[in-house]
Amino acid sequence: MLPKKTGFMILVMLQCGIFSACQQAEVQDIKTAAERTGQYLPVLEGKNCAVTANHSSAIGRVHLVDTLINAGIMIKKIFSPEHGYSGIIADGISISNTTDRKGIPVISLYGHKKKPSADDLKDIDIVIYDIQDVGVRFYTYISTLHYVMEACAENHIPLLILDRPNPNGFYVDGPVLDPAFQSFVGMHPIPVVYGLTPAELALMINGEGWLKNGLQCELHIVHCENYTHHSHYRLPINPSPNLRNMEAVYLYPSLAFFEGTVMNVGRGTPYPFQVFGSPDYPLKEFSYIPQASALNINPVHKGLLCYGKDLRGLSLETLGSMKHINLSWLIETYRLMNKTGFFTAYMNNLAGTDALQKQIEAGWDDVKIRESWKPGLEQYRKMREKYLLYPD
Repeated sequence: MLPKKTGFMILVMLQCGIFSACQQAEVQDIKTAAERTGQYLPVLEGKNCAVTANHSSAIGRVHLVDTLINAGIMIKKIFSPEHGYSGIIADGISISNTTDRKGIPVISLYGHKKKPSADDLKDIDIVIYDIQDVGVRFYTYISTLHYVMEACAENHIPLLILDRPNPNGFYVDGPVLDPAFQSFVGMHPIPVVYGLTPAELALMINGEGWLKNGLQCELHIVHCENYTHHSHYRLPINPSPNLRNMEAVYLYPSLAFFEGTVMNVGRGTPYPFQVFGSPDYPLKEFSYIPQASALNINPVHKGLLCYGKDLRGLSLETLGSMKHINLSWLIETYRLMNKTGFFTAYMNNLAGTDALQKQIEAGWDDVKIRESWKPGLEQYRKMREKYLLYPD
C-alpha cells in the first residue's frame, strides 16, 4: 500500500468555473488542480509530455493543452477516453485516432484499444491526466485512468494527476462489484458510488494492487483546495454528451440501471437521465418520443411514443440531499411492466453483480436490498479511509 503522502506527490490547488452565477456562492472557494500552473509547470519543463484529456480538461475557458503549449511545454501525444477528445461522440461508439488543431496526435483509448501501447509512450517522459469524472463506477473515464496507470507502470513513466472534485463525492452507496462481473464499465471491487476523486482512486488502485501483475504506477498528485467529501461541487462543463446538467449528474447513479432494461432513459431527448419510459409503460401521465441525433445515434425505442416518469421537477437541493441510490424507480417500473424480458444482459455489468436483478425479480423491496449491501459497503469504507486526500 502506498502512503497518502510520498516524496513524489505534489499538492496544488486551483479555482474551477461554474454552471451559472446563481451557483457561484456555493462553489467559488473550491479550486481544482489545473489552474495553478506555477506549481506544476516546473515539473514539466524540458520533458516530452503526453496528456490524457478531453473537453473537460480546461482552465476556465482555456483548454489545458493550449495552456501547456503556450507555456512552452512539449506535448507529443494526447490520449482521449470514451466520447473522444471533443467530448461530443455518442456513447459506445468506437473512436479512431486523429490529430488536434495544432497537429498533435490524438490517440483514442476507446477504439481498437483501451490502453496506450509501448510505442505510444516511446520517448515520453511523463504523462498527465486531467479529466472531470462524476464518481460513478460504470462511468468509463476511471477505466481509462486504470489503463493509463498500467501502461505508465509497464513503461516506467510517471503519471501526473491534476485532481478534480467529485460531484457525487459526498456519499458512498450501491453493491460492491463482484470480480466475476468485471468489465470496462466496472473494473474494480468498489461500489457504484465510491466517494473518491480521480487521484484518491488512483492511490487505491495502486495500493490494493489492482494493476496487472500488481504493478505500481509512480504517481505525482496535484491537489484540490477547499474541497471536502461534504462539498456539493457543481461542474463547470458537461462531462459527457448525455449528462447535460447537475440534475442529470445527481440522478445518473440511480437512472443508469435502466440502461440494463428495456426502458429508454431519456437518450434521444433534450433531457437524458432525467426521464425514463417505454411504449409499454402502463401509466400515461407523461410521454415523449426519442429521436436519433449525433449524440444519440440509435436510442432505445427510437421514433416511438414512450410513456414514463419525468423527474425534471426535482430540485438540486433535493437531489443533493439524497445521499443514496434511489432503487424505488427501478423496482416500481419492474412491477408495472411485463416482467418477462425486462432486464437485459447488460444489467449485471452495470450492477457489478447478478444479485440485484435476482433480488428485484424475487420481490425484494429497496430496504431489504440496501440491507444486503451493508457488509460490502462497510468493508469498502474501511479500505477507502486509507486513500483519502480530503476531509471526509
